[in-house]
Amino acid sequence: MNAVGIDVSKGKSMIAVMRPFGEVVASPYEISHTERELKELTRFLKSLSGETKVIMEYTGKYYQPVARYLREAGIFVSVVNAILVHDYGGNSLRRVKTDRKDAIKIANYGIDRWVDLTEYTPEEDIRQMLKTLNRQYNQYVKVKVMFKNNLIALLDQTFPDVNRFFNSPARKDGHEKWVDFAATFWHCKCVSDASENAFKERYAKWCKKHRYICSPEKAEAIYEKSCNQVSTLPKNDTAKLLVTQAIAQLNTIAETLAAVMTEMRRLTTLLPECNVVMGMYGVGPTLGPQLMAEIGDVRRFYAKKALIAFAGLDSPPNQSGAFESKSRSISKRGSASLRKTLFQVMSVILQNSPSDEPVFQFLDKKRAEGKHYGVYMMAAANKFLRIYYARTKEYLTNLDEVV
Repeated sequence: MNAVGIDVSKGKSMIAVMRPFGEVVASPYEISHTERELKELTRFLKSLSGETKVIMEYTGKYYQPVARYLREAGIFVSVVNAILVHDYGGNSLRRVKTDRKDAIKIANYGIDRWVDLTEYTPEEDIRQMLKTLNRQYNQYVKVKVMFKNNLIALLDQTFPDVNRFFNSPARKDGHEKWVDFAATFWHCKCVSDASENAFKERYAKWCKKHRYICSPEKAEAIYEKSCNQVSTLPKNDTAKLLVTQAIAQLNTIAETLAAVMTEMRRLTTLLPECNVVMGMYGVGPTLGPQLMAEIGDVRRFYAKKALIAFAGLDSPPNQSGAFESKSRSISKRGSASLRKTLFQVMSVILQNSPSDEPVFQFLDKKRAEGKHYGVYMMAAANKFLRIYYARTKEYLTNLDEVV
């Protein structure tokens, strides 16, 4: 048998081929991720006598071109978690970290775990695109928070507390009323320099232009507050440039977020388990697509405990001799993005407190026992995942049987 260890990096990989008892079939050598060199690698692997298995680590997205190419060529490919290879002993006290040594280590890992290696199966295009969109969405959210904080800091110098004038939720296009208001009335003197009636008339025209509900009482409250505000930056072109550019940046990222989420919702409707997941309490039009994006096809998990471990919510035992830990934390060795989404779902359930919902009943029980906030939230997330696995797995299995 031939164990092919591939240490993948960006645009290139290190290849090593090993057999049992330390026999070296091919010393580590480097290839680029090009059509010509991958074709040569495929030809070489198929020329080897005996069974051949390729082993590589999950390394971002870098492994996908190699794994897909070799799999389509009819070669057995197994992609393993990098933690498993990292924890695999190298029978040495020296800590050596080179691509050549890593390729040999991966090949030796494949020999020792030969029977347990699972074949790599690429994700469906829809699920892969949904997951990529979700990761981009999370990045854009961070940028939006940064831009919003920056805008509020600027407005505190020109129009303090303008961000508290309205509490309307964001529209479908991502725009928020207070941001659009600040784009026109960027300085408190833009309001206070006019008479109250003149401002009310201008405010009504602004609401009509931007399709917002106009309330005369709100206009009066804004005018009264504006007359009592003290700005630290003067009303001039430079201050206006700073504020309007900050607003333009925020609106651009908000529109991007809205467009990405719209596409995520569209892709979600194409997944067979969509109605089952969206019917679960706490899962809405935003968290639902994110949840399905991070979990993927639930059928790839052999049991519910595998899904929980994938989320990093499992609590490994800690025992040695007479000592046995009674308080264990979650491993956090799984998907951080999935844990974040689950925490948001639990926050929705906790906020609404549905007494007839099993997840909330379990959460409330742990809270009544005096558990810490983080403990009962993650315990509830664990239970939610078990329910998620049971419902979606049963539905998809029945669907497969019908088909």
